[in-house]
Amino acid sequence: MLPLIYHPNYSCPFPEDHRFVMSKFRRLFETLQDSGVIEADHKNLFSPSMATLDALSIAHDSTYLESLLGNNICPKAWRRVGLPWSQGLVDRTLTAPNGTLLTARMALKHGIACHLAGGTHHAHRDFGSGFCMINDLAYTALQVLKHKEVGRVLIFDCDVHQGDGTAAILVNESAAFTCSIHCEKNFPFRKTDSDLDVGLPLYMKDDDYLDVVDSTLERLLYQIEPDLVLYDAGVDVWEHDALGKLDISWQGIEQRDRLVLEKCWSRGTPVATVIGGGYDEDHHRLALRHAIVIEQAHAVAGLPVF
Repeated sequence: MLPLIYHPNYSCPFPEDHRFVMSKFRRLFETLQDSGVIEADHKNLFSPSMATLDALSIAHDSTYLESLLGNNICPKAWRRVGLPWSQGLVDRTLTAPNGTLLTARMALKHGIACHLAGGTHHAHRDFGSGFCMINDLAYTALQVLKHKEVGRVLIFDCDVHQGDGTAAILVNESAAFTCSIHCEKNFPFRKTDSDLDVGLPLYMKDDDYLDVVDSTLERLLYQIEPDLVLYDAGVDVWEHDALGKLDISWQGIEQRDRLVLEKCWSRGTPVATVIGGGYDEDHHRLALRHAIVIEQAHAVAGLPVF
């Protein structure tokens, strides 16, 4: 069984013409339901509860969290987030981090698990940025470490944009290793040092990109020997993504996700996936892109290795 984690509030009421496609989570759910990856009886589908402010404070400043809930963040700081405040947005923002945490715990049990959201890696401890308000990756890493569910976590971030918030929050957490493979000349323009940053040149193509992903992950799995990999499978690396600046084909994304998942699976290293970034005026096509990592996980989970 491939556990999938989703909540109906992930796609809250939202402007249809906004750069951030809020409907993609619902569309992704429907795509996977139509393809049969979500089982007909929903036995492989799980929903998270909403996180408390106390729980989230492991990764975020309490004053910031309270201001976020009460819509008391100053306009300049809110513009940095880039999303229109609403109660629906707050509700889904409090739910999704627990979705990634649940995905991690399911991965520890089953080998692979997939979140139909997540990857909000630009959120810092005391401010939001780049469509991100709560950092689900840092939150999950800190929670599983706190509860001694794992001894070492690797965050393997392949979103086209550098995971600056994740790096900043986890800078003093030696048991969490942050790796970001991203387009160097892209947002955020002021980077925060990860444990390992691999900045890619503009318009890199499939073969070179896949070599970098493959060799980097191989080395980290060998050196770090993580008990859990949190894999941000951003699809904004796609050649036609509105915010990407790389030239990775659809097939290249499929190959990337397959090699990451197979490498972890073959070593017996649990891997939890999040969908990360993706931007497209064609909302259905975007959902299909985000489905790639889950379809590849579905295939890998059928291999008799783990």
